[in-house]
Amino acid sequence: MAGKQFHMGWFMNFTTNEWNTPFGNDGMPWNGKFYIEMAQAMERACFDYIMIEDTLMVSEAYGGTSEAYLKYASMAPKGDPSPLAAIMAAATSRMGVVATMSTTFYPPFMLARLCSTLDSIAEGRFGWNIVTSGEDGSAQNFGMDKLTEHDLRYDKADEYVDLVCKLWDSWEPDAVVRDRETNTYADFKKVRPINFSGTYYKSRGPLNTVRSPQGRPVFVQAGGSPRGRQFAAKSADSIIAVANGVEGMKSYRDDVRARAAAQGRNPDDIKVLFVIGPVLGATEEEARAKRQRMDSDPDAIMQSLAGLSSVTDIDFSQFDLDKPLPRLETNGERGSLDKFAQWGSNKTLRQLVLDNGGTSDSIELVGTPDQVAEKMEEANEAMGGGDGFLISAPYMRVSKQYITEICEGLIPALQRRGLTRTEYTASHLRDTLREF
Repeated sequence: MAGKQFHMGWFMNFTTNEWNTPFGNDGMPWNGKFYIEMAQAMERACFDYIMIEDTLMVSEAYGGTSEAYLKYASMAPKGDPSPLAAIMAAATSRMGVVATMSTTFYPPFMLARLCSTLDSIAEGRFGWNIVTSGEDGSAQNFGMDKLTEHDLRYDKADEYVDLVCKLWDSWEPDAVVRDRETNTYADFKKVRPINFSGTYYKSRGPLNTVRSPQGRPVFVQAGGSPRGRQFAAKSADSIIAVANGVEGMKSYRDDVRARAAAQGRNPDDIKVLFVIGPVLGATEEEARAKRQRMDSDPDAIMQSLAGLSSVTDIDFSQFDLDKPLPRLETNGERGSLDKFAQWGSNKTLRQLVLDNGGTSDSIELVGTPDQVAEKMEEANEAMGGGDGFLISAPYMRVSKQYITEICEGLIPALQRRGLTRTEYTASHLRDTLREF
């Protein structure tokens, strides 16, 4: 039965929870308590990890103003993921916690120390979601006019990761000796400068914090473009992926596994988790009615297009909803654009929004928990085993009701089929991911 198993993660924003629906919450989760309870529910359901997304701006990409983003609390406001990751980790004991940090805006030494500290707080359960950022608005908050070119950002990220790994290794595993007889806490011979000097970055080192339980955090990455896939295949322990249908999922997974093997890695060390947003009901009719209500919300299309505008830096308000999109290029998230646009399909912009269903769903999952579990099993088998799935609430708006539907409805249905874990056997996140 273990050969059928796959991994489960959750993709979330540290932003407003669902607040303006009959089963919404207060929309004020800023002390983190809502998300602490969410993480504890995820841990009871034996999720591998929860990943906290981030951007560093209030976007004006859609329509040239911030109205859509602030009116609907779409992409903004949001809190910093790092302190939330710390309190989530402190409130759990086995599940991994992953925070997003950008190689474009975090100085390497600062990020290395922060990640090492968080992995220590999490006792070896922390992961870093590596992003290069895709929005000129973020660049302008850090004194830049615009972002560097897309592929160059990945070239720099390759060197960045090399540097921070050297910083994490600047403390040998046995550097802390705590020798009472010689009154020695750490052996200075086992803590060394790295004197790194690359094309883009330079750092003396060593880190001024101890080596963390995992040595380095788990690396999570969401490479969609060819260059992004190459970066993910080189560095990632887990990849966040979006695709169009099972064939697209299999094609993506086969591609990154081949890229990893070509770089001398064991492809089985990389777990590809495909983004899904299940819509659940007590009956299939109930679930489909719920999906229809979501899609018929007059504000849903604007919210979806505003979100896509933010990550691609393309103003989708300029296009006719009932005509196909022209061919577009972006210096932002190319993978997200390609997945959404379905180039060559000749679908209208309205149909593309409905196809995406308010999330970056890789496959449509609407029905009872058992029906959705069966579809996930079929997708997993069609990929030749697959690695797993990453839950993202439709329209990125999470509620206690949705958490309950997933953790107490869908996950038990998956567990009954032997598809997901019923207990943790490892203490560290990397080991949890590599368990099967």
